[in-house]
Amino acid sequence: MPMSLRWMLLLVLALVAFSAQAAGARQRAKLEQTQNAYAAAIRWGDFEGAWTFVEPAYAGAHPMGEFELRRYEQIQVSGYRDLSSLVEPDDVVVRLIEVRVINRHTQAERTLRYRERWRWDAEAKRWWLVGGLPDFWEDQ
Repeated sequence: MPMSLRWMLLLVLALVAFSAQAAGARQRAKLEQTQNAYAAAIRWGDFEGAWTFVEPAYAGAHPMGEFELRRYEQIQVSGYRDLSSLVEPDDVVVRLIEVRVINRHTQAERTLRYRERWRWDAEAKRWWLVGGLPDFWEDQ
C-alpha cells in the first residue's frame, strides 16, 4: 500500500472517530439540558410539564389522570439534588435523586430518594424519562 494511501486511510479513520466523539458530546449536552429542564419542572411543581419528558410508550400505557394531578398539587418540592449518575449496559443513564417534599396540608417535610432512568431516542434525537414521575407517596 503506497504511503499516501495509508495517510489518507488514517485521516479518514481519524475523522470518523472525531465525528463519533462529537456526536457523543452533543448527546451528553442534550441529556444535561433535558435533565435540567425536567428538574426545574419538578422543583417548581409543574408536574404536567414534567410529564412531557416521560417516554411516550409509558405515557400512553399509563396516562396521568385528574386524580394523579390532584395528588401532586398536595405537595411542594423544597429541594431536588442529583446524588450520582451512571450508565447501564443498555445505554440507559441512571441518576440517583434526593428530593425534599412538603405536604401542603400538614406542612411536614420529608426526604426521599428515587432513581431517574433516561433513554436516548435516536429517531427523535432526544432523551426520554423511562417510567413515570416519582412516587412521592411510596412507603407511606
